[in-house]
Amino acid sequence: MTDARFATPEGTATYAARRRAEGLSDAGRGFDGLTLSSVGLGTYLGANDTVTDRIYEAAIGRSLELGCNVIDTAINYRCQRSERAVGRALATAIAAGTIRRDQVFVATKGGYIHYDGEPPPDPAAYFRQTFVLPGLVAPEEVVAGSHSLAPAFLQHQLDHSLANLNVSCIDLYYLHNPETQLEEVPTDRFYRRIRAAFETLERNVQAGKIRCYGVATWNGLRATAGAGSLVSIEHLVTLAREVAGDGHRFRVIQLPYSLAMPEALTRKNQAVNGTLMTPIEAARALGVYVMGSAVLYQSRLAQNLPSEIRTHLVGLKTDAQRAIQFVRSTAGVGTALVGMKQVSHVEDNLATLTVPPLAPAVVNRLLAK
Repeated sequence: MTDARFATPEGTATYAARRRAEGLSDAGRGFDGLTLSSVGLGTYLGANDTVTDRIYEAAIGRSLELGCNVIDTAINYRCQRSERAVGRALATAIAAGTIRRDQVFVATKGGYIHYDGEPPPDPAAYFRQTFVLPGLVAPEEVVAGSHSLAPAFLQHQLDHSLANLNVSCIDLYYLHNPETQLEEVPTDRFYRRIRAAFETLERNVQAGKIRCYGVATWNGLRATAGAGSLVSIEHLVTLAREVAGDGHRFRVIQLPYSLAMPEALTRKNQAVNGTLMTPIEAARALGVYVMGSAVLYQSRLAQNLPSEIRTHLVGLKTDAQRAIQFVRSTAGVGTALVGMKQVSHVEDNLATLTVPPLAPAVVNRLLAK
């Protein structure tokens, strides 16, 4: 019997087959038996208001109609409003029969102190009353004035995310920009904190609250080799094995990857068994799925691409489509995450799902431009 609490192989395969029958060429990407769309919807930007909430809800609903079954959010995005918009949009789409819960892959993140609806007038008092006095986090467990991996804090965030999303199980839970910790703590303490966080997340896997977990990073996985801010994918996998054995559920990394930020494919900064690899190569070698973020470089790649790049990206109508096509065509990238909060942008960007991915040689030529 299909378990409607989370994405399943049967559910996601059925969703992909239906969309292909409707004209999509996107065959989907395999992950733990699931079939995930090669383009996912992100929910980072926007004002903290009801108007933006409703705009996001419409965009998410339309994306589910057009073949996108990966939704990415975080508890701190728009002061919890993005998670809540995702929850309402999912409920509406399920009620309308657009999608079943077992057909959509929902990811969120924890690590940053979150506000509730809007920034409070006194952030310090809010932090003290909401997190310190209840014993969820100690001030010394917070870095950069906003980030913590303390187990009780993460558990509090995860439980709030479940409520915001109105689901009983989250498909993927990320530690959000864990490299922020490296700004203030030594590397050995950083990895001890990661290990404790993994222990918390593995317990939540066993409790049925999440299906798997990973790290969503900005600089941490693409810093230069030897940099103090670099996070080792191999070390993360080793810690997960120490915590839960070979059956651990550390399964995904997220990092920026685009025509403007190609380091995930070009920078050999990750050591695996003593061999330097790019982040994408290392993830493949270690059996970790890759989500590419900032695909449009926060809209800067959505227009005015150089003509020499456009000539290699045929069958596409807009620069946004071309930038997305580059990422979704890169071998080793599972899903390209695109921030979309307008229905018109969803319809334009997801048109890439009707076009076959580029050949590897074309991707390589584009990198050389």
